[in-house]
Amino acid sequence: MVGRPTKYRKEFCERVPELMAEGMSKTEVCAELGFGYAALQDWRAKHPLFSKAVKKGDRLSKAWWLGRGRKNLENRDFNAGLWFMNMKNRHGWADKTENKNDTTLKIEPVVVNFVRSKDAGDSPA
Repeated sequence: MVGRPTKYRKEFCERVPELMAEGMSKTEVCAELGFGYAALQDWRAKHPLFSKAVKKGDRLSKAWWLGRGRKNLENRDFNAGLWFMNMKNRHGWADKTENKNDTTLKIEPVVVNFVRSKDAGDSPA
């Protein structure tokens, strides 16, 4: 059974980081280049160079967004709240982190038998 021809192109390995360097998300890149998010995930698994391109794009996109925040620290018109929400949703930032330790510690009782030595005697040493 033959499936639909792939839309994958080697040129995407160059275009994806270029677009993400402008701050685009993976979803925006998919829309810009005309393929779906499922295809992006599938191609990442099948094409190592494409996977590297997407990882590079992620770093470039994050750098773009970090730069926007840094450059606007003193700009009263900058919507820092919107920027922060974007960073939380896009790059996994959090207000606080919680350590969830789901490890169960099982303690087994140990029985210890003391044997008195014949030489020990009854008096303290």
